[in-house]
Amino acid sequence: MEWTDWLHLIIGFFIANALGYGGGPASIPLMYREIVTNREWTTPADFSNILALGNALPGPIATKIAAFVGYDVGGWAGSLLALAATIVPSAIALILLLKVLQRHRKSPVVKGMTLLVQPVIAVMMLLLTWQMAESSIASIGILQSLIIAAVAFWAMQFRKMHPALVIVAAFAYGGLVIPHLNM
Repeated sequence: MEWTDWLHLIIGFFIANALGYGGGPASIPLMYREIVTNREWTTPADFSNILALGNALPGPIATKIAAFVGYDVGGWAGSLLALAATIVPSAIALILLLKVLQRHRKSPVVKGMTLLVQPVIAVMMLLLTWQMAESSIASIGILQSLIIAAVAFWAMQFRKMHPALVIVAAFAYGGLVIPHLNM
């Protein structure tokens, strides 16, 4: 790899995580944009698989995505660079911002900033959901996608199953059933 590739890896994960207000869920659409759209390090379908598997494992999703994509792009060094670009800026910003917010926690400006950014994050998550749904429909069809989505919703919302178990069940279904269906 050339030094520009290392720099793109660092900048890509730095941007996605530095601007991902709210943690993993907010940074995932930004990571998608950097990893899939801007840099084409992986495909939309592969990103969906990385995201699903990452959600099934313990720990923060952003670091797992960074580690995998970094390794895929640049081996162990790429993995370490992507992880550092993901973790270090957030750790520094957390320390600095918490100091500022503690001093000004009763300020209407601080309260307004934290409340009004939430709808933006919700829209980002909806757009990511839409993009992932398109990818799913393109690969397994609308009927299978809707059935899997409905079963996953039912299992998590009404049966209170842990999302990791639902993801493992979807992996099993995808590996054991989908290949045998005539689509």
